[in-house]
Amino acid sequence: MLSAKLAQGAVPKLERPGPLRERVYEALLELITTRALQPGQHLVESELAGHLGVSRQPVREALQRLNTEGWVDLRPAQGAFVHEPTEEEADQLLSVRTLLEAEAARLAAANSGSAGIRELEALCAVGEQAVADDDVDLAVATNAAFHAKVMELAGNVVLAELAGQVDRRVRWYYTPVARQRGKQSWIEHRDLIDAISARDEVRATEVMRAHTEHTRTTYHQRERG
Repeated sequence: MLSAKLAQGAVPKLERPGPLRERVYEALLELITTRALQPGQHLVESELAGHLGVSRQPVREALQRLNTEGWVDLRPAQGAFVHEPTEEEADQLLSVRTLLEAEAARLAAANSGSAGIRELEALCAVGEQAVADDDVDLAVATNAAFHAKVMELAGNVVLAELAGQVDRRVRWYYTPVARQRGKQSWIEHRDLIDAISARDEVRATEVMRAHTEHTRTTYHQRERG
C-alpha cells in the first residue's frame, strides 16, 4: 500500500496558489524525484488522491502528464507505475549534464565576483554539514542548489534554460548515490570554488567535468537492492 511506502511528512502540502492540477502534478513530481515514490512503484489514483486531499480527477490528469514526460509508465489493464530508468537513459542524461555544467563552470570563473564566491562557500558549508549529519535529503537539495548557483553565476540565460530542463532528472539520478558520493562530492565542490575564485577558466572546466563524471560513474556502479 502507498501509505506504507511514504514516510510521515513525505507528502507535500498543496498550499501554493495556482490551478489544482498543476499543484498535484508538482507534488507527485517532487515525490518521484526525491524517490519517496520509488522507480517501479505502482501508483493507485485513489490512494494518491487520499494522501494529497484531492479528488481522483487532478491525480489522473497529473499521471497522464507525467507519463508524457517520461516520469510515469501507464500500462494497459495494470495502471500507472513510476518509470524505471534504464542505464542508457541515465548515461545519456548525465553525459549531457557534464557538457552543460562544464561550460557553466568556465563562465562562472570568467564572470563571478566576491559575492558569488561567498554564496558558493555558504552552500558548500551546508552540504558538508548535511553529509556529516547523514541527512541525505538536505545533501541532495543543497547539491542541486550549489550547481544552480554556479549556473546562475555563469550568466548565460540559454545555458541556464537547458540545464533547467534536466535538473530534476539529475536530482532523480543523484539521490540513490548521494550517500556514496558523500564527503568526496563536497571536496570537489571546494576545488571548484577555488578555481572559480582564481578566475581559472580551464581549471574550473576540468574540475567540473571530473566532478560530474564521478557522479555518472558512481550511478552506474551503485549498490542495488
